[in-house]
Amino acid sequence: MSRITSVALDDLNAEQRAAVEHGSAPLLVIAGAGSGKTKTLSCRVAHLVANGADPSRILLLTFSRRAASEMIARVGKVMAGDVRIPWAGTFHAIGARLLRELAPVIGIDPEFTIHDRSDSADLMSMVRQELGVATGAKRFPMKGTCLAIYSRVVNADESIDDAVVAQFPWCREWTAELKTLFGAYVEAKQKQNVLDYDDLLWLWAEAMNEPALAAEVGARFEHVLVDEYQDTNKLQARILLAMKPDGRGVTVVGDDAQSIYSFRAADVRNILEFPKAFTPEARLVTLEQNYRSTSPILDASNAVIDLAKERFTKNLRTTRSGGTAPKLVSVRDEAAQASYIAESVLEARERGLTLMQQAILFRAADFSAPVELELAKRDIPFVKFGGLKFLEAAHVKDFLAILRWAQNGGDRIAGFRTLQLVPGVGPAKAARILDAVDEFGPYGAVRNTAPPAGAAEAWDALKEMLAAMEKTPAWPSDLDLAARWYTPMMNERYDDARVRAGDIDQLQRIGATFGGRTSFLTELTLDPPNSTSDESGKSSKDDDYLILSTIHSAKGQEWKNVFVLNVVDGCMPSDLGTGSTAALEEERRLLYVAMTRAKDELHLITPQRFYHTQQSRGGDKHVYAIKSRFLPEYVCSKFQQTAWAPEPAPGEAGANGPLPKIDLAAKARSRFS
Repeated sequence: MSRITSVALDDLNAEQRAAVEHGSAPLLVIAGAGSGKTKTLSCRVAHLVANGADPSRILLLTFSRRAASEMIARVGKVMAGDVRIPWAGTFHAIGARLLRELAPVIGIDPEFTIHDRSDSADLMSMVRQELGVATGAKRFPMKGTCLAIYSRVVNADESIDDAVVAQFPWCREWTAELKTLFGAYVEAKQKQNVLDYDDLLWLWAEAMNEPALAAEVGARFEHVLVDEYQDTNKLQARILLAMKPDGRGVTVVGDDAQSIYSFRAADVRNILEFPKAFTPEARLVTLEQNYRSTSPILDASNAVIDLAKERFTKNLRTTRSGGTAPKLVSVRDEAAQASYIAESVLEARERGLTLMQQAILFRAADFSAPVELELAKRDIPFVKFGGLKFLEAAHVKDFLAILRWAQNGGDRIAGFRTLQLVPGVGPAKAARILDAVDEFGPYGAVRNTAPPAGAAEAWDALKEMLAAMEKTPAWPSDLDLAARWYTPMMNERYDDARVRAGDIDQLQRIGATFGGRTSFLTELTLDPPNSTSDESGKSSKDDDYLILSTIHSAKGQEWKNVFVLNVVDGCMPSDLGTGSTAALEEERRLLYVAMTRAKDELHLITPQRFYHTQQSRGGDKHVYAIKSRFLPEYVCSKFQQTAWAPEPAPGEAGANGPLPKIDLAAKARSRFS
């Protein structure tokens, strides 16, 4: 047999092996938390290649480039050699590549540039202002809200009315204006030859509505494998089923119990209904062997998800022996919760558990504020996930705007940002220059404009840079041209320019690995790296630090010791997550995902009250909370239930009796009498 059979298959359990060795009929792998999903999928790819499949005819779709790279690396390790899967990547990256190839057929310019979310919001704002829809007496939705509604309409494949009623009810009175705005936004994108993230999926899905085109694209791939299928939206499901209507060669892997991204238009029904999409139905293989958590943690997690209204039945099990019951800890308030966590973290550290092996998880980012203050007070270093992303940093956006405008002179947002980097160039002057770009191009429009007062040197340098990029476009020399022009502007604009320079250096290093400007801008926009200068919360001298993360950001991660904040009604489920059965079930899955991140120790914490700043004057500022509805008595029996209160400090009431009262104000007044 092939090398993979002797090297790797013996290391798989029976369910994993069944998935790996499955033939070409459609296959659904329900992979429970910690069940070796990535290992199984990469072994299946390796098994296909080892048994004659052409790697260039395998399409591997993931939700991050890192996941695709990791899987390909594992395939190579399993096969003891370098294996290249050229069509492996995210839905958006593969979509961008296919759209460039299909451009002549589907009526778009293959040299399009791609806007990230921030650029898209800026263009939405520009169109919004040009239409004058926000000039009425009532406040029109802001640009970010408008973009969120537009994105929901596209990705959930629903009408504006339905999207607004379900997700943005405060915008109901604006549906007619939003429809006009979205139409103008689409026209602006087409005029400027730019696509946003949503276009990459929508255009791909619409192209696949043409049977001949769908058949041609589908025939390119003998096997299509999709990771994290529970996170797909309706467009992504449409694309897959249009390319492979009979399901031949299709494998999807995921876990309905970990479907927690409906706010991004992910639809759990895609995975629940996948088997019945084909005739005969797709084969179902369930991975229940957990390699992460202790048995008591799995027992509690299973008990939580057992109460779900609709799911694929599975019961996670482990061969790990021992382990203590997870803790359900009642505390007085959020301050006590923060104290409990800090003391428990330090106690675990004394037992030999590093800070990086411990994590604090929460439903919403603002829940962690009291904990962050307590950690800072005790000098416990931490990193919080969910902050500013690389492409959201102003200096990174500046640098990429320069390259994007040189690439596509019609990209008005990129040109607007580039021109205003020059001192003395405001919105009006930038707009006049951009109006001339259609006739003269970026270099010609700048050349024909007088330099702003006091900025002749920067203006001349801008002309030289644009001329060089236009005359002899070369890669990666364009990166050096942009960096040389931008660095003086960055030094003037930002007090911490030396720190930000690290990101510009990183962009140049990354860019040098790409074949050209188009591929660099596309890949960086779709899958940016982490920022080198944006590690808020951790000192550069800290080798060890605690992890703070939203549950959404923690999916796919694991730690030995996990704390889950505010497991009470109103927080988990959140107030916004109780409006429908579907929303409530997703909140249940969120708790399940949080619990299954823990390997050895798990703490669910239930504060009895919260301080509320919105209470009426004179009233009680505390709101009393009740334990989460996801923890009925049967589930609670799986936990060690305990109450915790901080030890009073010496001299405080309760330590050595009540403190004596001293009237220091009177003493101060009498001092000089």
